[in-house]
Amino acid sequence: MKHICLLCGMMWLAFSASAQSLDECRRLAREHYPEIRQYDLITQTELYNLSNAAKAWIPQITISGQTTYQSAAPTYPEAFSSMMQTNGIHMTGVQKDQYKIAVDVSQHIWDGGKSKAGRALAKAEAEELRRKTDVSLYDIQSRVDNIYFGILLLDERQAQTEALIALLESNLARMRTYYKNGVAMQTDVDILEAELLTARQTLGQVESSRSSYRRMLEIFIGQALTSPRLERPTMKDVGSRTSARPELALFDAQTNKLEAQRKAIHASLMPRFSAFAQGYYGYPGLDMFKSMTSSDGTLNALVGLRMSWNIGTFYTKKNNLEKLNIAQKQIAVGRDIFLFNTEMQTIQEDGEIDRLRKALEEDNRIVELRQRVRKAAESQLVNGVIDTTDLLRKITDETTANLNRSTHEIELLQAIYKLKTTLNQ
Repeated sequence: MKHICLLCGMMWLAFSASAQSLDECRRLAREHYPEIRQYDLITQTELYNLSNAAKAWIPQITISGQTTYQSAAPTYPEAFSSMMQTNGIHMTGVQKDQYKIAVDVSQHIWDGGKSKAGRALAKAEAEELRRKTDVSLYDIQSRVDNIYFGILLLDERQAQTEALIALLESNLARMRTYYKNGVAMQTDVDILEAELLTARQTLGQVESSRSSYRRMLEIFIGQALTSPRLERPTMKDVGSRTSARPELALFDAQTNKLEAQRKAIHASLMPRFSAFAQGYYGYPGLDMFKSMTSSDGTLNALVGLRMSWNIGTFYTKKNNLEKLNIAQKQIAVGRDIFLFNTEMQTIQEDGEIDRLRKALEEDNRIVELRQRVRKAAESQLVNGVIDTTDLLRKITDETTANLNRSTHEIELLQAIYKLKTTLNQ
């Protein structure tokens, strides 16, 4: 049982550690960001719109009722009425008060492509909304990257400051020994101690900033960072300079939506054919002569074909199509602007990568030389060739060289991943 618990604990630690990589933090931030719920809402809306478009082919049933009183109604000619009355037949004609309860059933036969265009437009609108959500969520990636690499920089600064503190503590202990032996003065001890306190103060500030950055990242990914240090990403060169940004997919989706709207306009110009049936109970009925002799309600029915054609849509067709053409040109301009800005940003980031690579090539040599000078200064201080201030200057130079090298390494990584983000690689 103990071994099982230990194994589970190790698996949990391994899972926690894997969550500290940049790729994992990107994924968690995307899944945790509230806008991710937009995808489900867009899909639900699309299904409702498609369902509504499909229901246009379901028979449409209308129930209506009315009662009226009119100023005049059909009657028999006076001569005919007189003749009938002579024979004992009283015919009053249709009553002026009338009523009807009706059921109308209509079934589309051909709607000119309106329902098909409606379904295509619903899909195009949903796709556009998804691509907009993709763009919005893609922006989260760069925000996570900035925080992640900011933590890595602070980690390196913390490590270099701790190394500086260790070096100062070593030299301070040595200087105190020299002072006890009468080789050094109290001033030398005080200078090193003051520099040590300053370094510890700097370390506290770095740790505070690092804690704030880690908290921000935890908010983004929706879980605690269990590893004390984040995993440094691998330095992989950027491949093709072809952009695959989600903005380009959004431009395509917007173009497809305009095409769907264009088809909907053409469909609105077509006539519509439908079959219908109507049944009603009321007075008067379809048999007008019977209604002239009796005021009783009757059952009536009729069936037929109907054609409707809204000619008014031709009046606005040209303007509506021109508006879509203008929108198409605006999308093309937006795409060109985006590609231009992306190319300029790519050139700038390529230049930054080259600069940092060249800086790193010299950093190792600079660190080696600064370390050699500092060690020589420590020996010279013992022999009285230099004073404590000179030694501190050499220590500071070495610390700065180490920090610059570490900073350049992180900045190069950040520049490479920034370029990958720009190109969506």
